[in-house]
Amino acid sequence: MGIAAEPRAVGRRTVFFVSDQTGVTAETLGHSLMTQFEGLEFRAVTLPFVSTVDKAEEVVRRIDRAALEDGRRPIVFSTIVHDELREVVRRSHGLCLDFFAAFVGPLERELDTRSTHRTGRAHGIADPAAYSARINATNFALANDDGAGGDYAHADIVLIGVSRCGKTPTCLYLALQYGIFAANYPLTEEDLDCGRLPARIDPFRTKLFALTIKPERLQQIRNERRPNSRYASAPQVRYELHSAEALIAQHGIPSLDTTECSIEEIASRILNTTGIERRLRG
Repeated sequence: MGIAAEPRAVGRRTVFFVSDQTGVTAETLGHSLMTQFEGLEFRAVTLPFVSTVDKAEEVVRRIDRAALEDGRRPIVFSTIVHDELREVVRRSHGLCLDFFAAFVGPLERELDTRSTHRTGRAHGIADPAAYSARINATNFALANDDGAGGDYAHADIVLIGVSRCGKTPTCLYLALQYGIFAANYPLTEEDLDCGRLPARIDPFRTKLFALTIKPERLQQIRNERRPNSRYASAPQVRYELHSAEALIAQHGIPSLDTTECSIEEIASRILNTTGIERRLRG
């Protein structure tokens, strides 16, 4: 006689991201893993700057309280560096997934070198030159956003496309994550009526990269911004996209459909397609 399977737990599961610094690494790695489990509801709680035993013990109390309230143990993603603090968090009634324990130990053995166990190395200003590159690229993206500035001569890339297809957030992500000097230019209705590249960007054709999007998705985005407007109407959206795509094809400009892509994926695909060298490593 076989053993009866335990019934699957239903309801919300609490997920903690615990770090002695910003929590960005724990969130990024943890979220990447949790996306593999569809149909489950998770409540995310980030607990950054856990830098003392007292703070670690408070983390344990919060995890244990969530275990009692949910009726099941929380999932804990931790990137705490110091052994003493990690040991405290491990005493909680949660499933503790310690990224440093999982990877630093094997690396120490392979490299035959003890790690520094220093906090803040991933997101601190350990490299002032790299940090300056990030800030300079971000300032450039802001100054040359949405057709403003127009300093395309110093741009690594110039994103073009109709309004609300993802140009601005992609430029900022390229700047912050990779130190890329990214500008963007919106293809307006006037530009599209002319049927040719705007004079401001025509001399920089080799730097152009186009973002496109499905009409239904663009209409949804625009309607959230300006409900029931001509700007968000189905005929206007279809006209702009059709005209923009014809212009892009006419000049052989590389393009990407952003409908189902995250900003991270858009940026990565752009760099992979263009071969632009990253100044920073994400």
